[in-house]
Amino acid sequence: MDKNWEVRKVNNMIVASLAKDLGVSKIIANLLVLRGIKTFNEAKLFFRPELSHLHNPFLMKGMKEAVTRIEIAIKKNQNILVYGDYDVDGTTSVAMMYLFLKKYNQNVEYYIPSREDEGYGVSLKGIDYASKKNFSLIIALDCGIRAVEQINYANKKGVDFIICDHHNPSDKIPNAVAVLNPKQFRCNYPYKDLSGCGVGFKLIQAYSLNNNIPFDEIIEYLDLVAVSIGADIVPMTGENRVLAFYGLKKINSKPRVGLQVLMNAASNKKEYSMSDMIFGIAPRINAAGRIDHAKKAVEILVEADYENAKSLAFVIEENNRIRKELDQSITREAIQMVDDNKKSIVVFSEKWHKGVLGIVASRLIEVYYKPTVVLAEKDGMLIGSARSVHEFDLYQALSECSYLCDKFGGHKYAAGLSIKKENIQAFIDAFEIAVSKKITNDQTIPKIEVDMEININHINEKLFRIIKQFSPFGPLNLLPVFISKGVRDSGFSRNIGNESQHLQVSLQSKKQNIKGIGFGMGDFLENIQRDKFFDICYSIQENEWKGNKTLQLLLRDIKSSV
Repeated sequence: MDKNWEVRKVNNMIVASLAKDLGVSKIIANLLVLRGIKTFNEAKLFFRPELSHLHNPFLMKGMKEAVTRIEIAIKKNQNILVYGDYDVDGTTSVAMMYLFLKKYNQNVEYYIPSREDEGYGVSLKGIDYASKKNFSLIIALDCGIRAVEQINYANKKGVDFIICDHHNPSDKIPNAVAVLNPKQFRCNYPYKDLSGCGVGFKLIQAYSLNNNIPFDEIIEYLDLVAVSIGADIVPMTGENRVLAFYGLKKINSKPRVGLQVLMNAASNKKEYSMSDMIFGIAPRINAAGRIDHAKKAVEILVEADYENAKSLAFVIEENNRIRKELDQSITREAIQMVDDNKKSIVVFSEKWHKGVLGIVASRLIEVYYKPTVVLAEKDGMLIGSARSVHEFDLYQALSECSYLCDKFGGHKYAAGLSIKKENIQAFIDAFEIAVSKKITNDQTIPKIEVDMEININHINEKLFRIIKQFSPFGPLNLLPVFISKGVRDSGFSRNIGNESQHLQVSLQSKKQNIKGIGFGMGDFLENIQRDKFFDICYSIQENEWKGNKTLQLLLRDIKSSV
């Protein structure tokens, strides 16, 4: 599939000034300016994150009320229920808050709703459980900002709520004891893009400040915050970058037992990056909720005994294996159902597992690059997930079909929905009309956002060493992407992998042959052997093999030179 390479624009005068002030190359200065860093002091804050840069948690609306209510609960020894969503952000949040509160009140439990039976967010079933078990207070994490009716129901049951959320609120805020969400109206908190776990950590920080608990005693929770930041794809800027930076330090020095066994299952490395959290740890934590119950994810994250954690990891690893098999088999089946002549994709089956539908929708986007809906049947309803392509407003398209949906919700690029089975053909037709009417030709072609074009001869250890200091990487601070034009094969490029599906390139430069890897790009070999010159789009990474580290290019795309 052809891809558009879009090079980001930058003010060259600012780049030159910053390069001079910092004593760095224009390549590094260019990358910094693209990340909003234009002065010496901004660069200092970027390269040297400090915990002292964290904001005062009491700047967040509702924080004083939240801390006061927890203090009352602890003083009176009331039962507290820590409630969270079943994804990574939710389960890390619950584990963190549970472990913290357990130090001061033994009457603390946690609750994760069932993906199958309760769905996303605060459920009436969960509130009934709290009422029946005499919980006076529920602390909801990574959910609750739109749970207006549920909180009213809890109030009638005599159950108080503190909501810690980071999703966009609606016009009406739930009538809870306290609502913590930096995105809510008239909240003066300076940083708006915390993860759900990040908001929960600010509550812990505020309680600690009010009760003379040293900050050093709550640093231990930053590993969980770092995992949530990576998995929830929140911007890697400002406070998130500080929290992730120190969270990764904790992970690489003294990780909690549960994370350690999960990391051992994912890979055996000396140093873990945010990429390892996203692609190694997060899928395993998510697999618990997709295949079984997300409570198992919390169990392993709060477990202190290594052998017990290993037993839990075995179960989660099995869940992850099943998740992979379901993902692959359902994707294969779904591909057979796609109509190439349409602008959109809607596929469904009675047999498919509900827990992997979002993953499958994303897989279909990778293959066809069309707005996609994937559904499975449950109790006569078709329930599933939708995903979009770059810049196309999926939520708006679904809104035009809302009269055919039992319910739907989400945002521009992702949504969940349910449809009565008898309405499915009408929905397929209506969704195709809605997409066809709005989607542009540019939106049907995948786009790679490129930081800058460089000469391949500029790639060296010094450049990579400074780029490495840009980490942790994430949205708004992604691993830099470059293009180099007119490169040549050294004659040693080849296909690798069991089915020769991957491409290993060897490129000529003035000083050295530079190697690179293109996963799933095996079909490009014939082109680069045929073409005298070609253009590459890539990132620079470090490859470690048998203790030896070398630079290599992570290829993203290849084109013939014009």
